[in-house]
Amino acid sequence: MRSLAVVLAAVISGSVAAAPAGYFNLRPGVALESGDSWTEAGARYHLYGVQACLRGTFYTDRSGHREDCGEASLAVMAAFIADTKPVCAPVATIANVAHVVCYAAVGADRLDLGNLMITSGYAFAALQPDGLPYSPAYAVAEQVAREKRAGLWQFKDVQHPAILLGRAVARSPAAQ
Repeated sequence: MRSLAVVLAAVISGSVAAAPAGYFNLRPGVALESGDSWTEAGARYHLYGVQACLRGTFYTDRSGHREDCGEASLAVMAAFIADTKPVCAPVATIANVAHVVCYAAVGADRLDLGNLMITSGYAFAALQPDGLPYSPAYAVAEQVAREKRAGLWQFKDVQHPAILLGRAVARSPAAQ
């Protein structure tokens, strides 16, 4: 199972040390906004190609309790940050938000944090306005997580955030 996770999470070999030039360490204690974004020192960051479950949306757990889907994504992101001490690199800045890719240290391996969130079933492949994923690899990882009923996918009433976001856009006055 570990070998599958390593393959799915796009291993980048090498020793784990201080962040290389242009990269920065993602440390516990940042202000998480969601399971895919955070603020630190007044700057906003978002995991490129990742869409967390939306806060204020719900799923029903196996005990029949309604749980906040976005809070579940956020909790898993916080745990990954605390446990793996990710290192991130900016790939684009859009509307004052730095979109970043991060790798997490798991033993001697470096694993893509976005892919870890998606393969664990606590985040989704973000979709472009045309419905295509920003990262095809993340779409594949999401499909594998869905088929394995990993994380949030084990609950029948979990909805992909793209469906909910699409409905919100369709109802907006600008879309009329």
